[in-house]
Order: sequence, then C-alpha cells, then structure tokens
Amino acid sequence: MEKSDYKIHIVGAGVSGLIAALVLEEKGYSPIIIEATNRIGGRVKTDVVDGVPLDHGFQVMLTAYPMVNTYLDLKALELCYFQSGATIYTKEGITKIGDPLRNPSLLFPTLWSSIATFGDKIKIFKLRQELKRKSTAQIFETPEQSTRSYLKGRGFSETVIHQFFVPFFSGIFLENDLQTSSRMFEFVYKMFGEGLAAIPRQGIGAIPEQLRSKLKRTRFLLDTEVFEVKDDHILLKDGTKLDTHFTIIATDASAMVSNLRKQEVQWKHCDTFYFEVPRMKSRAKLIGLAADGDALINTIVSLSNLFELSNKKDILSVTVVKQHPWSVEDLGTKVSEELKKILGIEAPQLLRHYAIPKALPEISNLKNDLEPEETRLTTRIFLAGDTLLNGSLNAAMKAGEQAAYGVVNLLEDSPDLAQFTTEYL
Repeated sequence: MEKSDYKIHIVGAGVSGLIAALVLEEKGYSPIIIEATNRIGGRVKTDVVDGVPLDHGFQVMLTAYPMVNTYLDLKALELCYFQSGATIYTKEGITKIGDPLRNPSLLFPTLWSSIATFGDKIKIFKLRQELKRKSTAQIFETPEQSTRSYLKGRGFSETVIHQFFVPFFSGIFLENDLQTSSRMFEFVYKMFGEGLAAIPRQGIGAIPEQLRSKLKRTRFLLDTEVFEVKDDHILLKDGTKLDTHFTIIATDASAMVSNLRKQEVQWKHCDTFYFEVPRMKSRAKLIGLAADGDALINTIVSLSNLFELSNKKDILSVTVVKQHPWSVEDLGTKVSEELKKILGIEAPQLLRHYAIPKALPEISNLKNDLEPEETRLTTRIFLAGDTLLNGSLNAAMKAGEQAAYGVVNLLEDSPDLAQFTTEYL
C-alpha cells in the first residue's frame, strides 16, 4: 500500500493529537483527526473578547520545555513574558519577590521580604543551582514523595512554604495541599529556572492554531463524537462506522475502548474569572499570589500589563483552585468581595467565567518520556495525551510524538510488514 492509502485516525484535536498528525505528515502519511467539539485545542483554548485574549483557565507556556522548542515557532507566537518573580498578597500586606539576576528591580524587595527567612533564600538559590545540574531524566528517576514532604525535607520554613510555595504551585498543580509528586515540582522548578513563563499575544490557544497551520494533508472531522474504537473500525455516536487501519486516541480513552472501561482518568478542576476593573497603578508583569490560607482566590494576573494593552480599564485573570460548594453566581460574588479586600477594587465587572472540570489529570508514578511501543494499546490502537506522562504541555507533545512514531515504526520497521498487511489490513 502507498502511505497515502493508510487510514490513520486520531481521536482528539488537542495539542497531543495535533503533534501526532504533524509527525505522521512528516513521514508521508495523511491522517484524519476526529474531534467531538467544534474547535481544536482540547484544554488549550482562547476566546477573544473586545480584542483581549481570554484563555480557558490561566495557563502559561514555559520556554524551557524541550518539546516547545522542537515543534513551535516561538517568535511567530509573539510571546509576552512574565517577569521572574511574583506579587504576594498576605494579610499583612503586599510584597514582591523574584530572581534579582534576571530582574534587578526585585533585588531589594526580595532581600527584605518577610515571607522567607534568610536561610530560606539561601536554600532557594541552592535548589535552583542543584536542579540546573540535574537532568530531566534524573529528576524522573528520583523516588517520588509529595511536594510538601520534599520541601519540609529540604528544611524550608513553614512561612515560606505557606506564603510562597503553596500559592505558587497550587496555581500550577491545581491543588492546595502540595500532594503532587516531587518529580513534577523539580521538573517545573527547573523549567522556570532555565526559561521564562509566557503567553502568546493572541492567547494560549495560538499554540494549537500554529500547529494546525503546519498541517497540509490532515483532514479534520469536527463536531464528531466517537462512541467506540476497535482495531479495524471506529463507531461514531451517530451510528456511522469508519474503517481504520490505525487509531491514535489522544483524549481520555476509557469510554471508547472496552478493556479500559473501569480505568477512567481522575481530573483536577479550577474556576477562572476575567474581570474589568479600574486601571491599577502597578505595571509589573508579575503573577499575583493570594497567600492568605482562607482566601478562595489563588492567582491574580493583570492581562493589561502582560499584553501592554492601551485600555483605560484593567483586565484581571483570577483563578480559584479550592474545592467549594457554591454556585457560579455565589462564587463570583465571593471572588469579587475578595478582590475588594485584597486590592481595594470596588464592583469589578465580570467579563467571563470558565468552570473547568478537567483541567489537569491526576497521575501517579510520573514520567517524562516513553518509547513508541509503550503507547500501543492493542494491535492497531495507540494512546497519546499528557495522561501517559505528566500534566504539562511538554508531556502532551511528547506523548503525541511517540504515539505517531509507534504507528510509523510498526508500518516501516516491521520485518513481517507484508504478513501484517495481509492478515490485518
């Protein structure tokens, strides 16, 4: 068979599925992507409201991610970079901390900050230097423990754990107890130390859009829900049967494959609000962290500062990661009240709210890499997605890449290809 004759389907048009399609195209194949919704991106999406990009959940891209540098044109994304630091909101007031080597203006605020002892500051510097020397492979070979236990074991004070590490990494891990694996902590900390956090000028959704623009022979079936995936066919929810030679499932496969029925992925959730408020005095491009343990709010970010908008108003991204019993309306009211308490903002105008029930997968035994054959579920079904490795953009890209190579290797490197083709295709 000619490469173009193979029917290779990819279920899910998120980043992992798009990377899989890109790799398949590079190898001469013409895949078909099936997407249940009416747009690409999966969990990486952006709406533009009055010219302002509002991401579905506050998300940043770390420029040190290896896969980002492999598959994305960072210059074309017009990245808007955060300063290397954070604004900390505590009951006692507001302070700023950061990396004075990258941002000299934060030298004295960091030195005099009360959220960390002098010993903590030395330990933070030593940790950064240690992780700089430690390879990513070594990080993911290290025995796992909770991030909280890891920090305590390294001698960090309770003050810096509660006022910096908890609010900062809660926004990344989407959980407030820092029970996430220490492997993920070390990996993310290393990535922050080696690169910068940024958001494309058109929002995080510009990432899948750029990947899509690189695809020339891939066909998209949007608004198409898959009911079941078998080795030789895909059954859609409308009853349509699609013959297939190979299928890569780049989304939660538990509902589509019979032997995965009881292996549903568990997910972390979050709520993100976007408010229009009076223009604030600060022009700092810093991530704001609510370090009051009683606060609902986790992060506060000025998009007006980050994107250097000329608006007379400020656009704030506000994220809640805590479990809560309130309705959307009541939660919005409470968040507005907290904004008044933290920033003195009266009557913020709500622009958009996103409740995201599947924001990050709950995963144990985190990995950062896998072999192509490890993505193979059955004779002709392969899996992709960050659920195979760890909850990150880097992992989504790696899993998509390796699943595609799994299909390619089976087709091109198998000594029994002729027999395989006759028997199964």
